[in-house]
Amino acid sequence: MGQQYSELSPMHIEFIAAQKIYFVSTAADTGTVNLSPKGGDSLRVINSTTIAWLNHTGSGNESAAHILINPRMTVMFCAFEGSPLILRAYGNAKVLHKGDMEWDEYIKLFPKSIASRQVFLLDIAKVQSSCGMSVPYFSYESDRNDLAKWSEKQKKEGIEKYWVKKNQQSIDGFDTEIVERSAIE
Repeated sequence: MGQQYSELSPMHIEFIAAQKIYFVSTAADTGTVNLSPKGGDSLRVINSTTIAWLNHTGSGNESAAHILINPRMTVMFCAFEGSPLILRAYGNAKVLHKGDMEWDEYIKLFPKSIASRQVFLLDIAKVQSSCGMSVPYFSYESDRNDLAKWSEKQKKEGIEKYWVKKNQQSIDGFDTEIVERSAIE
């Protein structure tokens, strides 16, 4: 049976720190619901009611577009090893771009990456745990380095050109503000 909490407990925070993958879900008022897997060293628990996660350059930019329209976000963690547990953090998020005043404060929490695109801050309103007893066991092998290799090859200018070409709008045509808020010329 699931349990609800108003914030992350120390046990939740310890569980989150051990996870190699997490999932982020957002939706605008209309259009496509987005659910994305995230990995690598890209998430920080700031405190019991705040999570920050680094969004790297990718083929889509749905979360940024959705949050500008409707700030609701769910971040889900799932135990693939050890005791079963599914942990969800629900709340409202805001997106930080390179041109935003708070960018420097949060980007320094993560390993430096040329692929860094946005930082999302989730203000947690509710946490829910559930059993996850039907989730299969999986073993972690390693992080992929494909994005890092691709990004280094592109260099800063190539990444920014990619943002202009592929990351300005969601698949439903919603603006992401990446060009104007990341100071791309």
